[in-house]
Amino acid sequence: MSFLSIVKVTVPVMMGYIPLGMAFGLLLSSLLIPWYYAFYMSVFIFAGSGQFLALSLFASQATILEIGVATFLLNLRHTFYGLAMVSTFKNFSWKKNYLIFGLTDETFALLKTREVDEKNREKIYLIITALNQFYWVLGSVVGALLGNILPFNYKGIEFSLTALFVVLSIDLYNKSKLHKPFLISLVIGFLGMLVFPSDKMLVLSLSLAAIILILFKKQLDNVHG
Repeated sequence: MSFLSIVKVTVPVMMGYIPLGMAFGLLLSSLLIPWYYAFYMSVFIFAGSGQFLALSLFASQATILEIGVATFLLNLRHTFYGLAMVSTFKNFSWKKNYLIFGLTDETFALLKTREVDEKNREKIYLIITALNQFYWVLGSVVGALLGNILPFNYKGIEFSLTALFVVLSIDLYNKSKLHKPFLISLVIGFLGMLVFPSDKMLVLSLSLAAIILILFKKQLDNVHG
């Protein structure tokens, strides 16, 4: 798989990460935070929704502890992604640490939907992950710099991350033989919106979905052979 082919695979993520990263940079700029914070946060934190949350907490003068706890809860879903990739990453070199760090929603979806030769899998996964982070860093820095120069209405642009994840999830659904886990998670998500408090819906819904899928894993495996 050539480098250009790998770049083409990441184009959907690029189309979401660059504008969304710009939205993050613009928001950071509107809070009068120096532009280089966008670079450092995107390089060393690399958690889209977590970075937006951090900015809102900065604006409300939250403590470091409050920011840390809130970010941890928001990104708790990544635990399930990591568990799903354990068997894939276990034979990789020390570079798998970067793959674990860079395992965002969209990167996870790309890695799970692409058939890759086992011999070159680690290299290809590293390039995909690095490209995705590059798009995010680029968008963040450009947005922060533009925010100091041009007035810009970025209302609603943060939804592009949600839209991107939906598209990649549909792609993963179409390429997977196991459809029941998707449907179960979808139903639980809708029920969670109705039953759980809005500030706890994501964590509670993900936890419930994970528990159900773990409990009924054998039945699901038997149904699909």
